[in-house]
Amino acid sequence: MFVRDLDDVTGTEDDVETPNWRSKRLVLAKHGAGFSVHETTLQANTVNDFWYANHVEAVFITHGEGELTDQETGEIYQLGPGTVYLLDGHEHHQLRPTTEMRAVCVFSPPLTGREVHDEDGVYPLITDR
Repeated sequence: MFVRDLDDVTGTEDDVETPNWRSKRLVLAKHGAGFSVHETTLQANTVNDFWYANHVEAVFITHGEGELTDQETGEIYQLGPGTVYLLDGHEHHQLRPTTEMRAVCVFSPPLTGREVHDEDGVYPLITDR
């Protein structure tokens, strides 16, 4: 059994912050679960382009509002508390929070915590723990 809370992660190497978002990485590849779990906070009025070419991501919005754009189809989805979306086709997507937005994100395969988005918004596939 493994138990960890946000305070355990805050200020550690598993607390990753950029000008647009902050990701507290609660469960990672090293924990051996086969997926990773993150709490991500996105800053209001930012534009965030992502493309998880190597991962499937499920996102559950817990606080705040914004828009999700599928950059391949142009379809726009409104996001708010209680909304979930699944990027199971490795879609290029853009998040535009209109308020500070918090989400619980699950990645498969799991992230190690060392990944950094490249210029296309992609995390590399790192398979070691």
